[in-house]
Amino acid sequence: MGIDGTDPQAERIARPDEFALLFPVMLMIALIACNSILFLSECASFDRIFRESVCVFAPSPASEETTGQICAHIEEALAQFNERDYLSCSVSASEGQGGLTTYTATLAFTPTIFGAYPLRRVFDVELSPIEHPITMSVDSYKPGVFV
Repeated sequence: MGIDGTDPQAERIARPDEFALLFPVMLMIALIACNSILFLSECASFDRIFRESVCVFAPSPASEETTGQICAHIEEALAQFNERDYLSCSVSASEGQGGLTTYTATLAFTPTIFGAYPLRRVFDVELSPIEHPITMSVDSYKPGVFV
């Protein structure tokens, strides 16, 4: 017994209502951490595959091959990202000055419930996907020149 007549052991025991209040908070923190790690992992893989495919298809296109066809080749290389429910990607190209062509790919990530399925609405609030763009410029007239 303490000086004031209370048992110090009883104060250290967590009450069930404290767990009921903290469990949703812990679950949301775990969801945010899981989605952050998943997003960073997918971005790293997406960046690597995009850069490799631009290096393969863009600097020395086949004769009569347009930037639209090159974008289609790059999208084929990135097709694995469109197979997952929570990911989508798009590729576009723009012609710049001096013969430079800039290829832009965008990865859209929809938050998930621990990677199982996409979480599009929470408490009747629409969640918009997180977008990760990446660009790479290539000189089509000088094979192997990247900017």
